[in-house]
Order: sequence, then structure tokens, then C-alpha cells
Amino acid sequence: MLNLSRKTSSFFHRLSYIVMNNSSSNSHLFLRVRCISNTCSDPSQSFAFSYLIDKFGFSQKSALAASKYLLFKTPDKPDSVIAFLEKHGFSKTQIQQIVKVRPPVLYCNVENNILPKLEFFRSKGVSSPDLIKLLSCNPRILCRSLENQIIPCFNYLSNLLQSDDKAVKALKRYPYLVSCNFDAYMLPNINTLLDNGVPESNIRAMFLHHPRSFVMIPDRFKEIVKEVKEMGFDPMLMKFIGAVIMFRKMSKSTLERKFDVYNKWGWSEQESWDAFCKNPYCMEASEEKIMAIMDFLVNKMGFQSLLIADQPNVLGRSLKKRIVPRGLFAQDLLSKGLIKKLTLSGLFDTSEKVFLQRFIIRYEDVAPQLLKLYKEKMDLAIGGKY
Repeated sequence: MLNLSRKTSSFFHRLSYIVMNNSSSNSHLFLRVRCISNTCSDPSQSFAFSYLIDKFGFSQKSALAASKYLLFKTPDKPDSVIAFLEKHGFSKTQIQQIVKVRPPVLYCNVENNILPKLEFFRSKGVSSPDLIKLLSCNPRILCRSLENQIIPCFNYLSNLLQSDDKAVKALKRYPYLVSCNFDAYMLPNINTLLDNGVPESNIRAMFLHHPRSFVMIPDRFKEIVKEVKEMGFDPMLMKFIGAVIMFRKMSKSTLERKFDVYNKWGWSEQESWDAFCKNPYCMEASEEKIMAIMDFLVNKMGFQSLLIADQPNVLGRSLKKRIVPRGLFAQDLLSKGLIKKLTLSGLFDTSEKVFLQRFIIRYEDVAPQLLKLYKEKMDLAIGGKY
């Protein structure tokens, strides 16, 4: 263990404070400085340790972990940060989480460090509620350089997706994009897709909805793309990236377990593979959800299991928000004689607008209560009482 003198220790304390109060500070340097200075003091005896317990109700363990990175001896600076965040709509619980994940935020200069970041995101169309969620999910944003990290990151996303609005949507889906090393973990993966013939338009569309799936160690991403290509997926089709995303999210052993679930419903291994090739997202659901969907469609709705294997799109739909309410409602239409038969695609592959037009609005004259009935089915599904 290093044996630092009082004078040396004081130097490191001052240095770490300076680092954190610099708007372009390097958080990694700060952590290294703190690791050295930790050897010469007991954080549990610090003012910061007591402050975190008294102010946020931190456990001693959490306070000890956070106080290793805090040096303040008066409440002035952290109180100003907390007051600023509260003024901008952050709850006590959200502030507590931010401090727990990123203690150095309590050192930030609110006017020079935090406010410009809030103003930047708002200028790009991020609403206050969404901004609070974004920063609560990834508090590291508050300690990143606006000029060197946040703005370049946002501009790249905006150029990739061809609009600020879509860049905001991508960030909302995966807030850690802001602190991601694009050059190391994302750009090589996009280039791999391009090199394998995937159209830029398909990459943009998938990135918008699944940004996290593009952030990965490049060597492993290349392996996945190679495997998907060898399976016969056409790089020109959206299904190609869909399959890449599925293998990015789950291992082969996980996929095999899902095949086992479908096997219980009479699918052969080949039929499971065929379903996966038709729609890779049919394997995205958990084993429990797959069982629930199949049980409802087969036992409650009366569809043949192999029909579902042939039309697997329904397996990527929400059980409670789409499958159950529409299914129960359609059964009532059948019993009333308003429709003659049910099809998987007609019921579950249409948008809400088309569904309402096809099954409710067209029958308003003879059955004006259908919209109310449909809403009742939705409430039943959400409440799990079907």
C-alpha cells in the first residue's frame, strides 16, 4: 500500500476537486486520483458520508461507496445541485439514483455544467419528462463534456437517422448511446452490415428501434452476421438484420430452449426454423410468454398450432395489448353473427386504426356499443382477468 504524506494526500484531494469542477473534466482521471487518495483517509469519517445518509437516506454501504468519490466539507455545493435538479422536475428518488450511480454530479457547477446540457437537449425537441427519464437512466451524461461528447454524439445520430427527431427517439430507447464509444463499438458494426450488402435504409430503420443491438464488440458482431448469412437470410431484406438482432440478444442455447417450447405445441425443429426464417422476432419472447400466447391462440381461440407456425408474425405481438383484447372481442363478433371467420393476419397484423375501421366503425349502425365492448376487453386483458 502506498504511504502518502499528509502534504501529498492534500495535493491529490485538491487535484481531484479541480478535475471535477472543470467543465471538460475527465471522469476516468478523477477516479484514478480518488483511488490514490482513498488510501490515506477513512470515507466513513467524512462529511460526505454523513451527508449522503442524512440527505438521501443512503445505507451505510451505499454512502461509503459513494463518499469515496466526494470531498466536500460543507453542504453548499451539493445542496445547490439538488435544488437545481428539484427545480427542473427531478424527484427525490430520481436524484438519489443519480447520485448513487454518479456521485461526482454533486460537484457540478449547475450554471456552467448542467444547465447547458439541459438546454441543448430541449433545443433538440426533448420534452422535460423525457429529459428527466433520460438523465435518470444514464446520469453519466451529466458528467460528460457537452462540446466533446454530447453534441458530437447527437450530431452523428442525427446524420445517421436523417433527423433530430429520430435521434431523440433512439436516445430515449437507449440513453447509454450518449456515453458510448462509437468508433470502438458501433461504427465497425454498421460497416460490417454495409460490407455484407445490407441497405443503408434498412440499417437506419432497425437502428431507430433497436439502437442497443448495434453496440457490441465488433468481432462478435461479425461472427453473428456471418452465421445469419450462412443460414440463408437475404441481406437485402429486413429479416436479415432482424435475425442479427435476435442472435445479438440471445445465445444459441436460449434459442434451443424456445424451440423446445414450440415442440410442446407440435412443431418439429424444421418448422421452428422455418418460423424463425419467416419472422425472427417470433423467438424474441420469453419461454413463459410463448407458452401464454400459444395457449390463448390454440385453446381459447381455436387456431391450429401449425397455422401459427406458418404465420408467426402474431408471436411478436403484445399478449395483453393486442392478442388478448382483439381475440376476445373477435369472439364476441362471431357470436353476434357480425363476422363469419377469423384469420391470424386480419386480427393481429393490422394497425389499431385499420382494426377499428374493419371491426368496429363499419358496424356502428347495427351495433353502436362495439367500441365500449372492445375497451372492456382491453381492460380485462391488462388486468389479466381473461
